[in-house]
Amino acid sequence: MPHTPWRRLLGLGAGLAAVLTVLALAFLWPAVTSEPRDLPVAVAGPPQAVAPVAQGLDERAPGAFDVVPAADRAAAVRLIETREVYGAVVLGQQPEILTASGGSPLVAQQLAQLAPVLQQQTGAPVPVTDVVPLNAGDPRGAILGAVTFPLVIGGMIGGIAISLAVVGVWRRVAAVTAYSALGGLAVAGVLQGWFGALGGSYLVNAGIVALAILAVAGVIVGFVSVVGRPGIAIGPVLFLLVANPIASAAQPWQMLPVPWGAVGQWMPPGAAAALLRDESYFPAADTTTLWLALASWALLGLLLAVLGHFRDTGAATHAALEEASEDAAPELVSA
Repeated sequence: MPHTPWRRLLGLGAGLAAVLTVLALAFLWPAVTSEPRDLPVAVAGPPQAVAPVAQGLDERAPGAFDVVPAADRAAAVRLIETREVYGAVVLGQQPEILTASGGSPLVAQQLAQLAPVLQQQTGAPVPVTDVVPLNAGDPRGAILGAVTFPLVIGGMIGGIAISLAVVGVWRRVAAVTAYSALGGLAVAGVLQGWFGALGGSYLVNAGIVALAILAVAGVIVGFVSVVGRPGIAIGPVLFLLVANPIASAAQPWQMLPVPWGAVGQWMPPGAAAALLRDESYFPAADTTTLWLALASWALLGLLLAVLGHFRDTGAATHAALEEASEDAAPELVSA
């Protein structure tokens, strides 16, 4: 048996090294480039007092915070609970730092570090109050910060397996829908019932996970229906190398370079992570955009699967008509 040519061996090594480099860049780039950028933070107090604090924050951390004025402490709390800000600085006779570790433990820690500075300026004690604390089952926010990776891998495995093992578009659609629904119930059961990392409604959380799985698996099934087996490669490239690194599950999306943080919230991993966090900790937040993002990806996959089915059906019908006309031609001539 002949040996593999050295040229081919070197080419294979170079190609694998390039793939490894791309993987490293995809997963390490967010950590290298992330830094506080325009993080919305409320400052509650009289207008004449808000401006100096905003200026002081900008001098302390240039470009890190985007100050949102609030009339009083109650207004600042409402802004936090609706996820319009990550925390607040309350001025007045009783200064206070309001944090929300349920929204971002990282930003909560940064805001807590402002308490000694504010205390030096006011001469009064400045307590730090965690308005939205993390659940006891996830005291450091590590589980929610890592939830996107298993969702992406689970969606990819299901989409690839169904594309290879199931024949027939409607059977594939039924299989990927059933897999996503059962996966949503199971994964949400583990995260909420076993680990205690999620709050809110179990069925809502299960629906979020199911939609995330369907968004990934359904798109893979859809692309396979349209372009054949090469469509399997689209899943790892799109969701694992592009969407997952910019999902911002463990940090605010504002910390990524523009526009990647915002783009990540429109892709399945980022939308799912943000939805699970909002449903667990911020039930008053407006989540319409996130639900729309997940539903759009899931619908895209199903539409691609159906499109591939009708394309194949049309091609088969055209081929059958051509074959029938070719068979009929000799008979007409002989007649």
